[in-house]
Amino acid sequence: MKLENKKNLKYFLRDDIRQETDFRRTDQNIGVPVPPIEKPAPPDAKKIPLPEPASFEIGEMSLKTAISHRESRRKFTHQALSTEELSFLLWSTQGVREWRQKNALRTVPSAGNRHALETYLVVFNVSGLEPGIYRYLPSQHQLALESTPNHLKDRMIGAALNQQFAGSGAVTFIWTTIPYRMEWRYAEASYKVIALDAGHVCQNLYLACEAIGAGTCAIAAYDQESADQLLNIDGDEEFVVYMAPVGKI
Repeated sequence: MKLENKKNLKYFLRDDIRQETDFRRTDQNIGVPVPPIEKPAPPDAKKIPLPEPASFEIGEMSLKTAISHRESRRKFTHQALSTEELSFLLWSTQGVREWRQKNALRTVPSAGNRHALETYLVVFNVSGLEPGIYRYLPSQHQLALESTPNHLKDRMIGAALNQQFAGSGAVTFIWTTIPYRMEWRYAEASYKVIALDAGHVCQNLYLACEAIGAGTCAIAAYDQESADQLLNIDGDEEFVVYMAPVGKI
């Protein structure tokens, strides 16, 4: 079906929105303090340190091989992911590779280095982790346990519009956005670059999965309200934008 009205698509994907934005009036330019680089974990949250990138003994596949093997995979084995493998995937998709003063340089690009995404994990079968919902803390390279809800697999599948493979892997990555983190600098132009950033992150996940004998498949068709409720987020100041199950193949 050919879309007759492409006004909204044009507005967000072409440069029209940037031309209509008065960047002199963004919060950055009127002196509002910069928002934090990641959502803070509650003080009483259980935190789990992850194997440090310098210690990785995995992921040595050549980039050429990873790119040539990359494909969407919806069938996974029952094999668990190790914590080192999970750590590698998290570092590859949102990890900090270098600190320059107070600026965290990540392993993926982001407009203005704003990184308006948060990474949640719905863990089913990862060695050393109880099933539950976790959030990645890039600045510390740790996980924070968010919750251990009942019927986790069923709720994950339901949030993905009953796509069964969303709950058949070892872990499902769910990315949310906190739009203000990007709006602080780019105002209305943020909406385009947040979507672009999510694409960068998920492509890194695809390639990193290939390098450890795992697979993934991006999911953009999901029930927004159910997905937000699963993560216990408000759906306004933070909401789900993308998800991808990961499992051994």
